[in-house]
Amino acid sequence: MNDQLENEEISRRKFFMKLSLGLAGLSAAVAAVPVISAVLAPLLESKAQKWRTVGKLNDFKINTTNLVTFINADPEPYAGITAKSAAWLRRSSDTNFIAFAANCTHLGCPVRWEKDAHLFMCPCHGGVYYADGSVAAGPPPKPLTRYQVRVFKNEVQIKTAPLPITSIGASKSQPA
Repeated sequence: MNDQLENEEISRRKFFMKLSLGLAGLSAAVAAVPVISAVLAPLLESKAQKWRTVGKLNDFKINTTNLVTFINADPEPYAGITAKSAAWLRRSSDTNFIAFAANCTHLGCPVRWEKDAHLFMCPCHGGVYYADGSVAAGPPPKPLTRYQVRVFKNEVQIKTAPLPITSIGASKSQPA
């Protein structure tokens, strides 16, 4: 009789040990999914770049800066409104345009154009950029990111890139 109780006790102990190991393994597998995703995401990331129309040539007056919106280069089907992005578009001559990302290079806050001061201002930490996108003051580590712009069939187009904007999708900011 004691042998039978001992066998039941051992099998109960083995059962709980196996259950504990199984739950620990399952927990480890669940915890590993985001880590593996983060490691593999850059390898699987799309490098798609697309030209997006932001308006007709006549929609933009010379020497003005306008906020334009467009759809990202690789929006996900579930992205909804977050598939949209924005840029500041400046028309400097009949066919010459410059486009800047609408986000500060410090922490990504949206910058606004101050027409009277001819400056881009970041409300989050006081970053200030000149009209050419270069840093005027504050914490931004580098100039505003530039998009490539072209006029095609009387339409102004911006070359988009997957977010976040990388050097692949946009040219380095240079004085105009």
